[in-house]
Amino acid sequence: MGERIKADLDAFSKGESFYHRNGRAWKRGYLLYGPPGTGKSSLIVAIANYMQFDIYDLELTKVSNNADLKSLLMQTTRKSVIVIEDIDCSVKLSNRDGADEASEKATDSNTSCKLTLSGLLNFTDGLWSCCGEERIFIFTTNFKERIDLALLRPGRMDMHILLSYCTFQAFKKLARNYLGIQEHPMYLELDEAMRKTSIQFTPAAIAEILISNQDSPDVAIREVLAAFPKDMPNERAGNVDGGKCQLSHNESKQQTFRQTMFVFFQKTKHLR
Repeated sequence: MGERIKADLDAFSKGESFYHRNGRAWKRGYLLYGPPGTGKSSLIVAIANYMQFDIYDLELTKVSNNADLKSLLMQTTRKSVIVIEDIDCSVKLSNRDGADEASEKATDSNTSCKLTLSGLLNFTDGLWSCCGEERIFIFTTNFKERIDLALLRPGRMDMHILLSYCTFQAFKKLARNYLGIQEHPMYLELDEAMRKTSIQFTPAAIAEILISNQDSPDVAIREVLAAFPKDMPNERAGNVDGGKCQLSHNESKQQTFRQTMFVFFQKTKHLR
């Protein structure tokens, strides 16, 4: 977890008097976006562990209307992380495509109405969100451009965090965590190979290689190095998650799940 995120979380945890003095709900919103397998779920767990908060996993596909959404929010406790994953595709909001306000109000007055954008906005930044304190809201998406702009403004999603493909510096952190090494003779060659090729790997794909060879750092780094073609020009040929030493998209998601599953079993409260 980056120092900028830690600093923001620290400021939030110490900010009770600030939020109360300014008449604001004591909450913080984060948008995590980037390609699949880049560590969004792992970062959520890291945030919850760092803050010692519970995690509430909200499945919007199971929420039929705004009243249900409000009821679920009332069930969450103080010191909690409320997560909506894949916000862009987890539900089709009834007024996402620009329905007029009058139509929206008419829909909201119907007891059988579907979940609306206004309901979700109230969930994150309206009167509903003021019914509890010291909460963190996290949305995740693979496609930030598909999210309604009303959900992205400061006060709802205060910090937008891009989680992208693995850089050499990110690889060194993974190697420290999984292999227990700070430096290696092949690092210079690996750094050059990663800079000169257009092939990009997700952290989940790299982590799988390291985990499979955690008792042999030399073998692990050789396998990572072998995944980067030496003769490929530095042109945008696309990004990959699979291949000889790489993971498919589904395998990457399974690996991320395996890494965080034990924490979720103990800390996650599932909202349906």
